[in-house]
Amino acid sequence: MWKWEAEGQAKAVVVLLHSAFEQHQWYAWLIEKLRTEGFTIVMGDLPGHGKNSKYAKIHDEDIKEYSDFIKKLMQNAVLYQLPVFIIGHGLGATLAINFLKKNEVECAGLILTSPWLSLRKTTNLLTNAMTNLGNLASNKKISLKFDKKMLTRNNDGYQELVDKIPYHSYATVGWYKGVQNLMKNIISEQESNLSLPILLITAKQDKITDPAVVRKWLFNQKSTEVQYKEWPYSYHNLFHDNEREEIFIYSKDFMNNVLRALGYIIK
Repeated sequence: MWKWEAEGQAKAVVVLLHSAFEQHQWYAWLIEKLRTEGFTIVMGDLPGHGKNSKYAKIHDEDIKEYSDFIKKLMQNAVLYQLPVFIIGHGLGATLAINFLKKNEVECAGLILTSPWLSLRKTTNLLTNAMTNLGNLASNKKISLKFDKKMLTRNNDGYQELVDKIPYHSYATVGWYKGVQNLMKNIISEQESNLSLPILLITAKQDKITDPAVVRKWLFNQKSTEVQYKEWPYSYHNLFHDNEREEIFIYSKDFMNNVLRALGYIIK
């Protein structure tokens, strides 16, 4: 777990959750942008990710492991006695939704980018193939066939994804089924209970997730303050793509507006 203090007096804390197969160092650009705007950041590598991946890790983490980790991040964030926002990307966004539905925590607002609620057919093909594998195949190794070129079309953003830890999308059948069940449970709920302010940002050219599904989910929430923004040319990793400056401004303004509504004076 790492903490980056805001420049000057902090006005809020951001808990930042990366997606599957990623690590915290990918988000150096976003972390610095948040710091300069008065936000303190709390972040860590999800279980089994980053240095914990040991370079050849096949992901087999349980959803509960992820939830327990997010709980620790939130416990550290609230110690600052400031409003807390969650920014979740990809699987991190889905895990944030699941966590907030099951835990009563103080969260001022939620920003979701490219949530995993329905994956594209590169992984749907795996679903069909696994229907006949049965429980005995839970440890079987599979690949979701994700490639970094599916994440961004921006060269600078792409270079930020290059690090010493090899990128791969290998996982066990059990891990994949757990993620699939999580997504299905979220979108199939008849009554959604997220009442906090939500900003959902998606990418029209997303090669990993389906923006239409997450848009439908958003407007099924109880929140009286929801915003949806779809960027027509962006790829999956919105904070690494060409429009990321505009996307950051959009996100910053959302958080500042929430803070104003809470009675904070934002300069």
